[in-house]
Amino acid sequence: MMKAGEWQAGSYKGEKTIHTSERIYGIDISRYQHGRGRRYWPIHWDKLRIVSLGNLSRKRISGRVDYPVSFVYIKSTEGVTVRNRYYRADYLQARRRGIPVGAYHFFSLRSDASAQARHFVRHSLFRSGDLPPVLDVEPTDSQIRAIGGPEELFRRVRQWMSIVRSRTGVKPVLYVSQEFVRKYLDMAPDLKRDYNVWIARYGEYKPDIKLLFWQLSPDGRVSGIRGDVDINVFNGYAGLFRRFLDEETIK
Repeated sequence: MMKAGEWQAGSYKGEKTIHTSERIYGIDISRYQHGRGRRYWPIHWDKLRIVSLGNLSRKRISGRVDYPVSFVYIKSTEGVTVRNRYYRADYLQARRRGIPVGAYHFFSLRSDASAQARHFVRHSLFRSGDLPPVLDVEPTDSQIRAIGGPEELFRRVRQWMSIVRSRTGVKPVLYVSQEFVRKYLDMAPDLKRDYNVWIARYGEYKPDIKLLFWQLSPDGRVSGIRGDVDINVFNGYAGLFRRFLDEETIK
């Protein structure tokens, strides 16, 4: 199969994406958007606009960056004990303003996968029209080796995905890095085939994988939020995004 895009020194880099106001952008947030330590910063939901796609990597941009926030994911839980204290309030603010919203869980290799799934479901909100839940998988190579290797990791991931899918009625989304895709995802062809992927890849080249969301940068700027914000783009334009909202969100 011929690949469209650029090659360098025999290595396929991918397609260069031009960012314009026609694309569908969103953000993901956690407690860190509300401050650190004892410092608290509110999110001004009535002022949200994406005003920078970040400076960590090069991007091709046409026109001024001044985009609406078209979707938002909020960290809800981590492991079997951690909860984002701001999750519920942020969720309700997004819903109130008609912004499609979803929850994500940060996966721990120190806790039972089924217990993590139950913890996530117990402490997250799932209402009609919400985005599919997300499993955020970011282990290091040494952490994967410590639990017995990629097969054991994917066994745990499948367990979490299965439980959450049965409880919410929709397929969860798998969040991973480009490096994780390169090293490990081919070892789990069922996950690669059956689940939508949200990928972190900081650069100007579009990920060479079937994906739902692409996290462009961790250092974007959003009016109404203090500090850096993760900026994401939907893999498609308005028509496909409407179809995604109609067909793949929570009923």
